[in-house]
Amino acid sequence: MTYNIGVIKGDGIGPEIVTEAVKVLDAIGAKFGHQFNYTQILMGGCSIDATGEPLTDEAIAAAKASDAVLMGSIGGNTSTSPWYKLPADKRPEAGLLKLRKSLNLFANLRPAYLYEELKEACPLRDDIIGEGFDMMIMRELTGGLYFGERSTKEENGQLVARDSLTYSETEIRRIAKRGFDIAMKRRKKVTSVDKANVLDSSRLWRKIVEEVAADYPEVTYEHMLVDNCAMQLVKDPGQFDVILTENMFGDILSDEASMVTGSIGMLSSASLNDTKFGLYEPSGGSAPDIAGKGIANPIATILSAAMMLRYSFDLDAEADAIEAAVKQVLKDGYRTIDIMPRDGSSVTRVGTVEMGDLIVERL
Repeated sequence: MTYNIGVIKGDGIGPEIVTEAVKVLDAIGAKFGHQFNYTQILMGGCSIDATGEPLTDEAIAAAKASDAVLMGSIGGNTSTSPWYKLPADKRPEAGLLKLRKSLNLFANLRPAYLYEELKEACPLRDDIIGEGFDMMIMRELTGGLYFGERSTKEENGQLVARDSLTYSETEIRRIAKRGFDIAMKRRKKVTSVDKANVLDSSRLWRKIVEEVAADYPEVTYEHMLVDNCAMQLVKDPGQFDVILTENMFGDILSDEASMVTGSIGMLSSASLNDTKFGLYEPSGGSAPDIAGKGIANPIATILSAAMMLRYSFDLDAEADAIEAAVKQVLKDGYRTIDIMPRDGSSVTRVGTVEMGDLIVERL
């Protein structure tokens, strides 16, 4: 089979970690008889430097023409980069928001999984970790506060800023269905997170989730307020299977969940629309302070490529092979700097390229 993949290497460590993911994809293609064709797409700071825009119409068209898009990281140092002296709609992150909206990527999947070999890196006590945890955070990605109307203007002699939090029934229903569908493939439990004791948007969210839940009798579900969920993630992370929530809450909770695993460099993500198309990227940022040093962890991007194979191309065996190779490399005692144990014993530190090579060897 032939698949066309748009590749956004981005900024900072993005080009380094994407290169390793492409290396793994090529090895999968050779092993399983697939052809992956790549189209390079500019977005973020590199696009600003080249075109003056964080995302051009031509880049959007190239993404739409692809079967899926694999992305690195975008942005730079917000205090020193000239990109952040530009208006908000011209900064690197504006390109990502525009891409999500243009491609209708409303469903963000952020897995948080604790590898047995990395328990040492988890900041939680052993009695809290227990048998480990394996959760999927399903975040609505194109609505809510981040896409609502906003303004800053002077009123009564002082500046007043406003941001609108708006959700429609349709927006809630489609993400809820996607969350329950994912739960059916996992442990069949959904925790819907909201702030229904305060917000009208959350009360509508809860109403629609209950209606969707009626169509999934095999899935148990519960409602949880977002502040309680934040506490439960560090008190008992093993209780969660699928966490379903709106845009801003999902942004915050997924970052919290990622650090409970020990390193954000291990966590993949997928952003899907209502077809098989998806944008796949690591959960971490561009880390400009370590760019070019060859020490960035490429595993999150490699696992994002595995998610692409699974969710956009229905290549489950190929995705399983990548995930198994990653686990074997960790079991064999290889680590990038961010996942080194505190005492540094019994493991071998490797760089970005070496980690990619080791995973390919185990395929």
